[in-house]
Amino acid sequence: MCRCAAAVAFTVLWWWAAARLLLAPDAGALEGAVAAGGWGLSVLPVHCLPKARADGALAAGRWRRAWRAGRSPGAE
Repeated sequence: MCRCAAAVAFTVLWWWAAARLLLAPDAGALEGAVAAGGWGLSVLPVHCLPKARADGALAAGRWRRAWRAGRSPGAE
């Protein structure tokens, strides 16, 4: 519940800043910083895992081994 309330509060804060930037002639650096920071967080890949821990992770060098296996011995 606390995480949901925090997410709603940050969303409302971001929309307030974005609306002030668009509609208020006296909007300044504070609104710009909040809007830019919220946008920056939205593009942050927070659901990424290290490759070794990901489900279905591919081993290092997989493409190199597949390329070598697919070539016939006398092709060159």
